[in-house]
Parts: sequence; structure tokens; C-alpha cells
Amino acid sequence: MHFYVLKLSTLKKVVICLVAFVLLMLNVFSTSALAEVFLNKPNRKIPIYCVENNLKEVALTFDAAWGSDKTENIINILQNNNIPATFFLVGFWVDKNEELVKKIDSAGFEIGSHSNTHPDLTKLNKTQIELELSVSKGKIENLINKQVKVFRPPFGAYNNTLIETCEKQGLMAIQWDVDSLDWKGIGEDKIIFNVLKNVKSGSIILCHNNADYIVKALPGLILGLKNRGYTFKTVSNLILHENFIIDNNGKQKASF
Repeated sequence: MHFYVLKLSTLKKVVICLVAFVLLMLNVFSTSALAEVFLNKPNRKIPIYCVENNLKEVALTFDAAWGSDKTENIINILQNNNIPATFFLVGFWVDKNEELVKKIDSAGFEIGSHSNTHPDLTKLNKTQIELELSVSKGKIENLINKQVKVFRPPFGAYNNTLIETCEKQGLMAIQWDVDSLDWKGIGEDKIIFNVLKNVKSGSIILCHNNADYIVKALPGLILGLKNRGYTFKTVSNLILHENFIIDNNGKQKASF
């Protein structure tokens, strides 16, 4: 029989290590994000970036915040090509362009909220977020007499509080998986290239109503997508509204 004798100094080191480990675990489980990872049970809420879809359907979207002079041309191009689209409008843009809002609606396009003042909503408290969403939603609904169903976070910034607030207000939080990069002021050919390079069935495409070259790029962009067999839907008609999950990449999938 063998006996092992631990020196007092060694025993102390073992005890210190055990205490340190226990304290670390307590810290992990008191921090929700770390606990989620440790337990492999993430509960972070994610907006919809794209949809699992094998029908070669995509949604073309336009964010409107800083200008309006190109909007009528965009409307005309979309109408002439029979393309449904979704416009995400900021509240202060709605205030300045009420007739354009009505024109977007009367042309048959979907209108969603893009907040009221275009802040980074992750830096606001819950009450401030609620106001940003409800005020913008109310402004649009009062003008077009239709329910606003979709919301796009400014800067693409979101957290659980924002997603939960959207859910309470009957809004689906929408991101994008294809960025045209039109906001960079790049030329029309590069805008078209960026979209066609990255698009796939179920994609949500990000454009801006006042980007420098969006009017020149839009006809070629539409033609390029059509030539690849894609058809167009509004965001609300592309996404699922029940019996779905959203995976860690933001892809919405049917849950049955």
C-alpha cells in the first residue's frame, strides 16, 4: 500500500485553485451572455437577415433618412418594371415628405419603420426605444391608413431589448444579407456587381433612396436579377409570419 503526503504549501495551492475556479463559475453564471455560451443555450434574439427559400425570390429594400430627390425616380423605375419593394422610412423623413410617403403607398409598395430619429437604438433605454418605434410607426400609419409590420434598425444595430420591443409592437425586425454598398457613393456597375455577387434565394437586399448612383444602377440591377431567374417580393410577403425559427446567422426557416 502506498501513501501520498501533501505538503501544507501544496495543499494551500490546491485550495486556492479550487476557490478561484468556484469564483470564476459564479461570475460566469452571473453574466448572462457568458452563461449562455458556457451552457450552449444562447438566447440572444436575432432579426431576420434572409429567408430559407428555394423559389428564387428576393426582397428589394430602400432605407430613407437623409434625402428625397431621387425617390420619385426610384418609384417610377420599380413601377415600370413591375417590381414590388419595401421602403423603410425614418420619422423625420416622413415629416418632411408626407406626399412622397403617400405616393410610395399608392404605388403599391410596402412601407416599414426605420425609427423616428435614426439613433443607435442599442444606446437607448427601453422607454426611449419604445418611443422611437411607436412614434415612427404612428406617423406612417396615420398617413397611409395601413398597419406597419416591419422595422429596420438604424445602422443595423440591435439587442434583445430592441427585438422584444418590436415584438410587443407587432413589428418584425429586418436586417439584410446583401448590401449593395450604394451608400459608399460607388458607381452603378459596382452596385450591380455587389448585389449579383452575393444574392441568393431568400435574400433581402439593402439599398438607399438617396444614394448617389442608385437611380442609374437600379434598371441594370433589376435586369441582372431577372436574368438569373429571380422574382421580387415585399419583405412582408417574403418572410414567414408563424411557425418559424431564426438561426444564428439570421436565416429565417420554417419550423415544421
